[in-house]
Amino acid sequence: MLLTKKSEYALLSLISIAKSENPKNVDVLSKELNISKSFLAKIMQNLAKHDIVVSHRGVNGGFALKKPYDELTILEITTAAEERIPSVFECSPSQHSCPSDIANTCTIWPLLNNLQNKINLFLENLTLKDIAS
Repeated sequence: MLLTKKSEYALLSLISIAKSENPKNVDVLSKELNISKSFLAKIMQNLAKHDIVVSHRGVNGGFALKKPYDELTILEITTAAEERIPSVFECSPSQHSCPSDIANTCTIWPLLNNLQNKINLFLENLTLKDIAS
C-alpha cells in the first residue's frame, strides 16, 4: 500500500507548486496534472491541515509550500496525504496492537517491522527536492 494515488497526486502537485513562482489553485493543478478536481481538493486540504502547504485567498490565490521543498520529507508528505503513516504491510507497527490473536507467536513480525522501519527512514531522508530535480 506504500504509495496510493493520494500520495502520488500529493507529490506531483507539490512538485508543480515548488517549481512555480506563484501559488497554484486546485483548478490549475487539476488541469495540469489531469487529476479529478474534487479528489485533489481533499488531498490539498490534508496537506494544508498538516502544515505542508498554505492557502492564499483571492484572484491570484492558491497553494504555496509552507517551508522550503528541501525540508519537506517524502514520509511527511505521504503521511499527510494518506492521513496515516503509509505501510508496506498490513501488519501492525506493534505486536501489542496487532489485530490478530497470534501476535505473540508471529514469527515474521520482527522481519516485517524491521523492513518497514527501514522504508520509513529512507522516506524520512528523502525530500521533495530530491525527487523534483
